[in-house]
Amino acid sequence: MAVWSQTVLSSIENSWGRLDAEYYKPEFLETENLLSKIDGVKLRNSCCKIDVGHVGPMVRFYSDNGIILLQTQNVREFFLDLQHCIKITPDFHKNLTKSQVQKGDILIARSGSFGTAAIYLEDQIINSADIIIVELNDPKIDPLFAVTFMNTKYGFNQLIRFASGGVQGHINLRILENLFLPTLAFNLQKEISTNVQRAYDALKVSAESYQQAQHLLESELGLDKLKFKKPVGYTVRFGDIYKSGRFDADYYQPQFDAISQIVNNYHNGYKPLIYLATPLKPNTDPSKIPNQLYNYIELSNINPNFGTVDGFESMLGKDLPSRARRQVKHGDVIASSVVGSADKVAVIDSNRSGFIASTGFFHFRPVNVSPEYLLILVSSKCVRMQFQQQSTGGILSAVPDNRLKNVIVPNLPELLQREIANLVIQSHKAKRESEKLLNQAKTRVEQLIEEAAEQ
Repeated sequence: MAVWSQTVLSSIENSWGRLDAEYYKPEFLETENLLSKIDGVKLRNSCCKIDVGHVGPMVRFYSDNGIILLQTQNVREFFLDLQHCIKITPDFHKNLTKSQVQKGDILIARSGSFGTAAIYLEDQIINSADIIIVELNDPKIDPLFAVTFMNTKYGFNQLIRFASGGVQGHINLRILENLFLPTLAFNLQKEISTNVQRAYDALKVSAESYQQAQHLLESELGLDKLKFKKPVGYTVRFGDIYKSGRFDADYYQPQFDAISQIVNNYHNGYKPLIYLATPLKPNTDPSKIPNQLYNYIELSNINPNFGTVDGFESMLGKDLPSRARRQVKHGDVIASSVVGSADKVAVIDSNRSGFIASTGFFHFRPVNVSPEYLLILVSSKCVRMQFQQQSTGGILSAVPDNRLKNVIVPNLPELLQREIANLVIQSHKAKRESEKLLNQAKTRVEQLIEEAAEQ
């Protein structure tokens, strides 16, 4: 159904030359009208810096042990994802003074997932590339409150409205300077910022517990000390080729043999993965129930830092893609079958029904092990590298279902399995608490704005 919106000529003349219909969507005009009824300031009047991180080539300055360089994909709602960051040399970092990020700076994704706002809360000064950096210096605006507002519908609508450039949209800095920030009573802002800080602390606990669970398994097997050197060449016996049926050199990489030796020689023995987890084949066709609502999970919805499903798209059966074929339920573990995204492993920890996963996943149902332990096991280096070895195909390599029978896993003592599982449970509990606090903060800000507009 078409949506109509009308605006007066004077508002167009004051809209920085924007004549496109998207700029005058009803929800944007409603946000503008509501915010005009409350006290606030323009972003340019409440900060000492609005700038873009370094734009230009920098690959030659990458360093394994350098300074963190933030990119658009590191900017998540509220907080940054610092788990998978590129690093640059200290000297290059010193030269990029304008793109340096300090504690309390707000970062806004400029392209890609543009409009997402996060705040940096660590003490180390880091750097950024093609991200908008906002440094507030207004005593009337708490930075944690500001980033909360930007992630509410009233802040997000402004950020999306300011974007330009079609499919590859980006936020125009000149227009962004006019973003409206409400100046609510400082005690109310403090109430919001306290909850956001608590959410950040809970998220750090969650990440630390999950990393500890991973470390327990890796240290038990010695994977944390394992280093691979890529040889110039290597040989393999004809008998091994005959047995495996594989003639490609990739299958016989020495690193795969090292992983195999570790699992085979584990003091407590080993088992085929399929003894611990039943691999389920695609088991549904949502198109046969075209008007039923499903929750569709794709690879992009998996957060490998926590082993969780972070978001999904609710779609009718008739609108789902043909690859939506795996009906999953609470306690199932899904793992990417695509080599390039092998770290995308998650446990379904929701009791809601109607979850459908893509055929880009393996679908495991635990047998005599907890879902949380299975999650860490499948996401570990020892299983992921076996997936890589068993993969077939060219540019987009994937693991065929019939190759899962070749994957073996160490038989860890039950006490250690429970310890690992409990750490994952703690991690997911803390993450849910963090998400709850952030949702409460956003809801509270929207409520306060609407109440202020009515006065």
